[in-house]
Amino acid sequence: MESHLRSIFKAVTWRTGGTVVTFLTAWLVIGRIDDAAKIGVVDTLLKIGVFYFHERLWNHLPFGKMKPPEYQI
Repeated sequence: MESHLRSIFKAVTWRTGGTVVTFLTAWLVIGRIDDAAKIGVVDTLLKIGVFYFHERLWNHLPFGKMKPPEYQI
């Protein structure tokens, strides 16, 4: 089980890399750095939120999870 804070940090660090890729792609296609930056910012904000909720949903699914031992020494 992960904390909400861990999920938020994972989303932010993942999107940082994704933002750079989106910005560079938009810049190459559009050729305008200001529009590429706007696309990068909007894309990042949306995808951080989507990733966070995706992570939280997966935390509720039992698929692939190991059950913790009934006791620990």
